[in-house]
Amino acid sequence: MHHVVLDCPDPPALATFYSSLLGLPVTYQDDDWVVVAVNETTSGLAFQRAPGNRPSTWPDPEVPQQIHLDIMVEDPATAGPQVLAIGAVKLDGQDVYGDPAGHPFCLIRRPRWAPPISATPNPSRDLASD
Repeated sequence: MHHVVLDCPDPPALATFYSSLLGLPVTYQDDDWVVVAVNETTSGLAFQRAPGNRPSTWPDPEVPQQIHLDIMVEDPATAGPQVLAIGAVKLDGQDVYGDPAGHPFCLIRRPRWAPPISATPNPSRDLASD
């Protein structure tokens, strides 16, 4: 797999949100396409300008989810206020949020099989490690 691509009306704004949410840098940007990844040679999330894109109305099926991400965190209750602070909106459902373009995402507690999410000095990583 290369990138997971999200259609949106404002790629730089949505990439900034996910860069902060995931603690990853923006590695490529032009007027209509922005990539967030570990580095310039790694696949990641891409954001593509889509004029007229309609946000999901989840859980109402009028406009389907289109895509959703599960974001692993140590504690969803602690991470919830942090995602709201960077621009997410709370949606119906436990630990369900919408990104600034309306794509739903869920905060999930790190499963036991996954390595602990380490704290780093990077403030954007605090979201995942708190």
